[in-house]
Amino acid sequence: MHSVSRSLMPSGAVTGLAGVVSALAGAPWWLTAAAFGCFMLVLLIAAVQSVFPQESADRLAWWRDRRLYQHLRRHRNRQD
Repeated sequence: MHSVSRSLMPSGAVTGLAGVVSALAGAPWWLTAAAFGCFMLVLLIAAVQSVFPQESADRLAWWRDRRLYQHLRRHRNRQD
């Protein structure tokens, strides 16, 4: 397969973020907090997507390994 490196913050998003920040400069605190919360949610989703595999075969292998790990952990805890 080919590997494509993609940035979490493309230049268009940075420009848009700068516009939002300047628009929120005189906004009420609750609106600024809501916008900041939405931005943090987007960053969290991007981080989770970068950690978990996105190809279906890789995703299936990840879930199988996770279930095997949980099964082994349960049996190890019962033996202690």
